[in-house]
Amino acid sequence: MAKEDLELTIEGKEKLEAELDELKNVKRPENVIALKEARALGDLSENAEYDAARNEQAVIEARIKELETILENATVVDSSSITGKEVSIGTCVTVQFVEDDEEEVYTLVGTKEADVFENKISTKSPIAVAIMGKKVGDKATVKCDAGDYDVIIKDIKIAQ
Repeated sequence: MAKEDLELTIEGKEKLEAELDELKNVKRPENVIALKEARALGDLSENAEYDAARNEQAVIEARIKELETILENATVVDSSSITGKEVSIGTCVTVQFVEDDEEEVYTLVGTKEADVFENKISTKSPIAVAIMGKKVGDKATVKCDAGDYDVIIKDIKIAQ
């Protein structure tokens, strides 16, 4: 995972650091206690509580490793370099879909921060790729498997 392949906003970095802290300082110790309690129940070969605690331990440790790797290799985007004059990571963009005049607002973030429920889209998504570097009033063609479509950039703001 190369640094240039993984960008994070400051907000995204802080969220991942908080998750890592929670895993290391809350979830991991809780899991250790659960393992001790399950071991105390006796025969480990038929101990569902022990198996569940071991599985949870594996999930926790894998996520810790993943988060450490992301944080170690990610490039944090300097928010002072975001002007809001053109679409880039860390901007909130209002686009108008030409075909139906509908408007949608997206916040462009790194791949590890994307969340469709919050309209945070990855800079690697088809729509983000099409609008990156565009300015208000520019038209862009979004290329996707379901068919290409056009959008117009209506507004650009620095994401909060």
